[in-house]
Amino acid sequence: MKYILVTGGVISGIGKGIIASSIGTILKSCGLRVTAIKIDPYINIDAGTFSPYEHGEVFVLNDGGEVDLDLGNYERFLDINLYKDNNITTGKIYQHVINKERRGDFMGNTVQVVPHITDAIQEWVMNQAKVPVEASKEQPQVCVIELGGTIGDIEGMAFVEAFRQFQFKAKRENFCNIHVSLVPQPSSTGEQKTKPTQNSVRALRGLGLSPDLIICRSSMPVEMAVKEKISMFCHVNPEQVICIQDVYSTYQVPVLLEEQGVVKYFQERLHLPTGDSASNLLYKWKNMAERYEKLQKTCSIALVGKYTKLLDCYASVFKALEHSALAINHKLNLMYIDSIDLEPITESEDPVKFHEAWQKLCKGPGWGFEPATLGVRGWRLSRLSYRRRALRIGICLGMQLAVIEFARNCLNMEDAHSTEFEPNTLVPLVIDMPEYIPGNLGGTMRLGMRRTVFRTENSLLRKIYGDVPFIEERHRHRYEVNPSMINRFEHSDLRFVGQDVDGERMEILELANHPYFVGVQFHPEFSSRPLKPSPPYLGLLLAATGNLNAFVQQGCKLSA
Repeated sequence: MKYILVTGGVISGIGKGIIASSIGTILKSCGLRVTAIKIDPYINIDAGTFSPYEHGEVFVLNDGGEVDLDLGNYERFLDINLYKDNNITTGKIYQHVINKERRGDFMGNTVQVVPHITDAIQEWVMNQAKVPVEASKEQPQVCVIELGGTIGDIEGMAFVEAFRQFQFKAKRENFCNIHVSLVPQPSSTGEQKTKPTQNSVRALRGLGLSPDLIICRSSMPVEMAVKEKISMFCHVNPEQVICIQDVYSTYQVPVLLEEQGVVKYFQERLHLPTGDSASNLLYKWKNMAERYEKLQKTCSIALVGKYTKLLDCYASVFKALEHSALAINHKLNLMYIDSIDLEPITESEDPVKFHEAWQKLCKGPGWGFEPATLGVRGWRLSRLSYRRRALRIGICLGMQLAVIEFARNCLNMEDAHSTEFEPNTLVPLVIDMPEYIPGNLGGTMRLGMRRTVFRTENSLLRKIYGDVPFIEERHRHRYEVNPSMINRFEHSDLRFVGQDVDGERMEILELANHPYFVGVQFHPEFSSRPLKPSPPYLGLLLAATGNLNAFVQQGCKLSA
């Protein structure tokens, strides 16, 4: 097993996740089996209880793991399915060690950070790196490990120490360290500064790890003199300094890394059994990056949500829409709208924002509503019923609100509500599920991959999915449409075309005689891939560009 550790310096948020994903993509394109691990040094057991404003969206895996959004990057770039144990946190490690201590596994010895915590980290990495992620069930050959945060963070010290020890356990030919560092360029001088990188590498080496590759992140291409200076002061050869400037799209990052000789370096440094060049997979990425940059047509989509002030809160939604737009050769113009700004003026904090939000919403031919499932802010959107011809996809709570909206405005159920927002509502159209455990938020949702069965062949989404009898998508919700009230919709235009395997839970709704008005209880964005866009989002983009009917008539196949 070969291990590639990716660390970061200077500041967080400079793209370690994209770098790690891109390295994995390059190695996979060379015919290697690749897996990935993300380490988050926070004490939380997982990301499930985070506010999206803390770390961005909570990404959900097939096995129900609620993990850091970087695992979404790994899955999309590598086209693999990871597991919850591919996301390691300080909380998980300490819980694991404390459980062993309570069982008496340490035979009365004092339990310490070194060696017990550091040993647990190494053991976890080695065990998880061996778990197959592909359908072939073969063991991976390379494990890319991203250590979150920056070198010097106190919460990450145990992990750095663990890998200082691990490099000797794995042996040099099986372990290498990539350090991602910022090269700032102050506007006052316009000069690219190397001192932050020098200090970061010095701190890393002081902790016992020496970088094999230094990847410099910068707003503009790094000058050769700057590259040579980093080489001299950071004790690496010039060819070991890789420069990744801000690019038009993340699809270009694997291409830039490959162009700077990363494959050849790994072949020599880790003795990897790769060919002389990357395969057709990387060619597809190059082609995709070139197409993305040359796109002329634009499609505008409005995203209505609760956490629109931080774009990472809807990272997977954005990617799913972007994948779909690229598949039909369009640029995506995504307009973020805070749901609270769509409230009536009397309740809105700012009347100007109210008018601007509705004006923005009316500009887009298509829109989606995908707020989080906790809290009461910004749920009332009954005004949307007046744009019945607007293209719409509702995700999770967005689907539930579509049901309430339709019931109130079309079925005269004026008191229809969700018990999430009004526990004592007279018409509980949306209710909490039996699995939901009040007072315990961690891991108590309906999580992970679940099967949805199409109850009719006359379904638009069924056709877009490839006319299959059932689909499997990832879920994350505590509330559902009340199955005892479904008979109220029996003779209406709103049809529940997809249900769970027992026929008790409403999974997909479609509005008849409408160009595209769908709702899904699951989160299809989590399984979208750059070369395989999510069908519900693809349908929205096709409808927004006026190509949906032709797509359906052609058998729902994208042209090459």
